[in-house]
Amino acid sequence: VQLQAFGGGSVQAGDSLRLSCAASGRTFSSYAMGWFRQAPGKEREFVAAITWGGGTTLYADSVKGRFTISRDNAKNTVYLQINSLKPEDTAVYYCASPGTSWGGPALYAYRYWGQGTQVTVSS
Repeated sequence: VQLQAFGGGSVQAGDSLRLSCAASGRTFSSYAMGWFRQAPGKEREFVAAITWGGGTTLYADSVKGRFTISRDNAKNTVYLQINSLKPEDTAVYYCASPGTSWGGPALYAYRYWGQGTQVTVSS
């Protein structure tokens, strides 16, 4: 599975963005997907995850209510809708897949990673 994230940018606090992650490979629809982020000088952290069918999602406490993960298996794409952006959301956002039906919040569970897309939020 190859992953490519895009959709980041420089925005103002309170704005919204939708990140996309395009996946190649016929097995995409069988795999869970996740989004992680890494702010400057910080470790990469979990943001959200979704099962292969989209029926179950999981969010980090810091993004609940503002971030929504979804997927379109027909388009081999997973999305991260980010609303009410805050300066502390500034980070490189990565999509990833564990290569199994569920990955959860642990980085080590994810086998495939995209290259990341930068989100910069100014106050």
